[in-house]
Amino acid sequence: MFEQCRWINEPAQWRIENGTLFVTTDANTDFWRKTHYGFVRDSGHVLAASVNGDFTAEVAVDGDFSALYDQAGLMVRESAQRWIKAGAEYNDGALAFSTVLTDERSDWSLGAPASTPRFRIRMTFAQGVLKVQCSADETHWTLMRIASFAPSASRDANARWLVGPMCCTPERGGLTVRFSDFRIGPPIVKDLHDVSM
Repeated sequence: MFEQCRWINEPAQWRIENGTLFVTTDANTDFWRKTHYGFVRDSGHVLAASVNGDFTAEVAVDGDFSALYDQAGLMVRESAQRWIKAGAEYNDGALAFSTVLTDERSDWSLGAPASTPRFRIRMTFAQGVLKVQCSADETHWTLMRIASFAPSASRDANARWLVGPMCCTPERGGLTVRFSDFRIGPPIVKDLHDVSM
């Protein structure tokens, strides 16, 4: 899947080896717009594929998280002004699952603690709604967020997105993240409370 992707903010250090993407973040990279802090940052790293219409994207993430705001996961991006990132983020001395949805301004929500630095993130976009799920054991999925996220330019099934693994380090550089089993396919549409694969 990685061969179909292109970088948004290519990091200085990265490689693909045996189907795994290895990334080391550049210094002071981030995705954020305005809320609370007032600044705009669009310097984080994303290796993204172009996707038309509804989809499910999923990736396994394994990172050496240790500094404030270290983060990695998946991003769905329409533009620099409209995107959502979801994954795990190091905050207050612990790793937690988090999402940031941006529509001109960013929000931020922290969820359950991430019990391991290896996890899976899944995003499903269908009928104008984005569902975000995480899994710490690669078997059972926890609902992180449901958001209305219809594309601004088009309200039909031909919406175009950039989708892929994301990582950034607002307070430092040098976070090493391993992304594997990245896939994008037809949307997985299941009951909200079905936590099975």
